[in-house]
Amino acid sequence: MKQEFTKKNEIKMTADITSYDGCTIQKSSQTAVLKEDPSRENQVINLYPFLTGQKIEGFGATLTEAAAFTFAKMSEQNKKQFLDACFGQDGLGYNQTRMAIDSCDASLGNYSAMEDETDTAMESFSLKRDEEYILPFYNAITQERQEPLTVMLSPWSPPAFMKTNGEKNHGGMLKKEYYEMWAEYMCRFVEAYLETGVAVKRISIQNEPNAVQTWDSCCYDGAQEKEFLKDFLYPALKRHGLTGLEVFIWDHNKERMVERAREVIDEETASMVDGIGFHWYSGDHFEALDVLRRLYPDKKLAFTEGCVEYSHFTTGDQLAHARMYGHDMAGNLNGGASFLVNWSILFNSQGGPNHVQNWCEAPMMYDEKTDTLETKLSWEYIRHFSHYILPGSVWIANSKYTDELDVTAALRPDGQIAVVVMNRTAKEKEVYLRTEGKTAALKLPGDAIATVLLS
Repeated sequence: MKQEFTKKNEIKMTADITSYDGCTIQKSSQTAVLKEDPSRENQVINLYPFLTGQKIEGFGATLTEAAAFTFAKMSEQNKKQFLDACFGQDGLGYNQTRMAIDSCDASLGNYSAMEDETDTAMESFSLKRDEEYILPFYNAITQERQEPLTVMLSPWSPPAFMKTNGEKNHGGMLKKEYYEMWAEYMCRFVEAYLETGVAVKRISIQNEPNAVQTWDSCCYDGAQEKEFLKDFLYPALKRHGLTGLEVFIWDHNKERMVERAREVIDEETASMVDGIGFHWYSGDHFEALDVLRRLYPDKKLAFTEGCVEYSHFTTGDQLAHARMYGHDMAGNLNGGASFLVNWSILFNSQGGPNHVQNWCEAPMMYDEKTDTLETKLSWEYIRHFSHYILPGSVWIANSKYTDELDVTAALRPDGQIAVVVMNRTAKEKEVYLRTEGKTAALKLPGDAIATVLLS
């Protein structure tokens, strides 16, 4: 049955508001009843619940080895606080995650589940490394939620012997003679995770295939990604009975995602590709999402990584960092994203561990020396989306009067409309939410974000 916002004689507005004065977080709320207002023209945010878009599956963050290792160091009290904050009903309510096939930069070091190039039968394949921290971390989360997270698996690099540069780091490419073995390896990894109870639903072919990184990385051009998918990975998935997995291509920044999709998806491969993953590191490019939605309306668009890297941003500007999340999440949802997964769900106080010192901020960070769990302002901003835009919501069309606001809206399964409004300025703004010819004023403090529920 189509999800609809029932027209009512009276529409009530309840707003949950978070503001920040540079030191402390303030919470406030507003309530109102929308009233008929045929003449209001200025300062309007329009909601069009009769025009819906993609179903929103949920939100989450990546379960890296760094996060799992950090979690293992916590006191039981802080573990409980962390799990409640990220997965509890009053917290972020995460239901999605991404996990690495073998090591990534947010790992304690390079590793692979199988590193013997003479072992063509992969008899030495083992999840021993994952069993130390990563899988117990996933299990702790599952126990907290009483149901598994939906998992995407992504590789950062094949084993060193399969690559042209002979190492997991610094790019390189997959040797042609190992295309088939690597496809089998990926399937073996999926099966091993499924056997441990990890709810793997989707995979991406390669994390950031256009980047030569100082950490685990591997490059594919469009023709190579298409060939690997069509002639090796998809046949391997069929042999292993894994064609029910969703397969995502690209899994990199938005500025080249249209070109990559056109290079990989054609009449022959269209049925093999379920979606296109993207990151935020090269800027907004929200228009590219709209282009993809027009070109491939049957493909899912998914935000699969984004974080505040200390190599690019100051470590102290909590408001700027939080706004990065709010701005990107609103733009991605308006562009058609079905689910959003941030980078590592947890780091230590340094921004790691990270085996190449690529220190980053996470919305929650733990200081082992003082046994202190710090919640960043970005956590508050993420919550305005993930807590209120429930899984199964559908995006609804909207418009705003100024680029000093970020706005997105969704119709929830319970029939309520959730509207997230972020004020990107230090000045208070009075805005008017309008739907079905009725309006209500919302006073939005400077440097604030609000979620409004209409019921």
